Amino acid sequence: MTAVLPPHPVTPALPAPRRLTRTEDGARLHALLWTAGPGRRAISSAVLGGGIGRRAWILNAQVAHGYRRTDPERHLASLAANAGLSGPGVGLMTAADVSSYAHARDGGVEAFVTAGVDVRDWAARPGEGAEGAPEPGTINVVVGVPAALTDAALVNAVATATEAKVQALVESGHDCSGTPTDAVCVVADAPVPDREAYAFAGPRSLWGARLARAVHRAVRDAVAEGGPGASARPV
Repeated sequence: MTAVLPPHPVTPALPAPRRLTRTEDGARLHALLWTAGPGRRAISSAVLGGGIGRRAWILNAQVAHGYRRTDPERHLASLAANAGLSGPGVGLMTAADVSSYAHARDGGVEAFVTAGVDVRDWAARPGEGAEGAPEPGTINVVVGVPAALTDAALVNAVATATEAKVQALVESGHDCSGTPTDAVCVVADAPVPDREAYAFAGPRSLWGARLARAVHRAVRDAVAEGGPGASARPV
C-alpha cells in the first residue's frame, strides 16, 4: 500500500521577508520582517517573544558590531513599534549583515538563514557560561512549517533544525557547532479541533525530514560566503 503524503501547499508557509532599513548611532542597518498570518504559532529562543505561543510576525534585526545595550527586548519592541507592528511577535538580533539571506524550500517547509561565523565554537567546552543578556546572535534560523504541530513536536522541530545546522556547518568545513548566540524560530499552524496536529518533528518524521533538508541547505548557502552554489539573496 502506498502512503499518501500531504500535498505541497501553493501558499508558502512563510512569505519572503520584507526589508526594513534604519540609521542607528550613525550606522545604516537592516532588518527582515516576516508576516506569519492568522492561525499561526511559533516556538523560539528569541529574546523577544521567545517560548511557545501565537505570533503574528518575526523580525530579524541587524545591530552594530560591539552591541552593548543591556535591554535587547525593549530595543526590539521599539523597532517593532516603529515598523508599525502590533500584537505578539518574535524579535531576533544579529550582528551579521541581513541585507542578504539564504532561503531553501522542501516539501512546503520554508527556511531562511542569516549567518556570520567569525565567532564560532563548539557547544560543549570547559569553563562557566556568562550570565545576563547574550550578545546578538550571528546564525539566525527562521522556519515555516505548513502543518499543525503539537507542543512536543515544536520542541522536536527546534532540535531537528539545530541538528541540521550543525551538519551543514561541519560539512562546510567549519570546526564548530555554531556561534555562542545562535537563535531559532519555527512557525507552524496552530492546532484546531478538526485538523490533525502532528506529534513528531524529528529528522525521520514527515515534516521533520523536510525541515531538516531545508535548514541544512539554507545554512550551507548562508555560510558559503558567496562561493559556488551560494544562494544568499539580496533583499
